[in-house]
Amino acid sequence: MHKIFKIVAFVLAIAGIIFTAMLASGNKSQIGSILYVAYAVLIIVLASVVIFTLVNTFSNPANLKSTLKGLGAFILLALICYFGFANGVETPLKEGGTLSAGDSKLLGAGLYLFYALILVAGGSMLFFGIKKMIK
Repeated sequence: MHKIFKIVAFVLAIAGIIFTAMLASGNKSQIGSILYVAYAVLIIVLASVVIFTLVNTFSNPANLKSTLKGLGAFILLALICYFGFANGVETPLKEGGTLSAGDSKLLGAGLYLFYALILVAGGSMLFFGIKKMIK
């Protein structure tokens, strides 16, 4: 599998060099082709990250348990933000449309979740920083 990724990366690198040379020579019509190469690289990188992460996670039971704990905590926090803090209000938009109450509640829950995650991250950095200074 690693050999396949190496070959694909080499082919895309050559294509990128050719398209860059064409663009540098004044041929502006190749911008779309360069974007297709960039999209292909992005898809390959994302696919390989997802595949290798899942393989690594499922091959190690302790790692899987830790991942499921973190995922469960995140889902619990998201549910608390959605059902506990967010409220939905139908809101008129500037363009003339309306934001439904459900969409408003979902947007509010996302913001509350963002704020809660900032507090958790800041609190953990502060806690471990103070713990390190004490030692």
